[in-house]
Amino acid sequence: MHHSASAIVPPSSRSRIRWEIAIVLALGLGESAVYSIVQLAYRLTDTTPLADQTTTLNPSRSDREIFDLIYQLLGIGFAVVPVVLVCFLLWQNTRPHLGSLGLDGTRVGADVGRGILLVLVIGLPGLALYAAGRAWGLFVAVDPGGLDAHWWTVPVLLLSAARASVMEEFVVLGYLFHRLRQLGWGIWPIIIATSVLRASYHLYQGPGAFIGNLGMGLLFGWLFARTGRLLPFLVAHFLIDATAFVGYPWAAATFPWLFGLPG
Repeated sequence: MHHSASAIVPPSSRSRIRWEIAIVLALGLGESAVYSIVQLAYRLTDTTPLADQTTTLNPSRSDREIFDLIYQLLGIGFAVVPVVLVCFLLWQNTRPHLGSLGLDGTRVGADVGRGILLVLVIGLPGLALYAAGRAWGLFVAVDPGGLDAHWWTVPVLLLSAARASVMEEFVVLGYLFHRLRQLGWGIWPIIIATSVLRASYHLYQGPGAFIGNLGMGLLFGWLFARTGRLLPFLVAHFLIDATAFVGYPWAAATFPWLFGLPG
């Protein structure tokens, strides 16, 4: 399996790297995972059945339009700070500066094409899993586009999709693969651990989301370990989320039962 150069560090440096990983995760995805686990416990112990519950991914943050926009942009901006931190920590003085994250600025067209292909490979099975999970009561109803209709709604939803893509793939694939390899982990333990993390911070959507994202994480991790190229996964994740966020009004009108809406 291919992977970007990440020599195993001496034992004296490993404690520092473990602390660094803990801090990076606590600032973002690890925090989300903890909250998701608590939220799932809350949902499972609620009197309302899981299938009758709803979660909103991009809720409105103010009843005043301009402040809603300001809060949305601030939320997206601060959410990508862990990505900036990861880039700062792994920045190399020589080109490619972010080579250890799987980004070298070459073969961009081919990488984008692979990302689009990935969407086709996992998009339809993902929708089928969500539909089946809703029927079996394993998913809460997910409203991906909770924003009111404003002139800026679609751009903000696209920015939100970009935020989710860079936040997850930079940290889960780029950063953790590199750092865990430096700690001497094997590829499959890394693939499994990062996939479980990816699945954990989606638990607020129900147990079905854990299964779906675990499968996606295993596929992404295996492919990333083979290629060492991050861009295809950034593209795929963005396109999947952008389609879900922006396409929600049409999907909700066409398949209302999927989203817990009256037919």
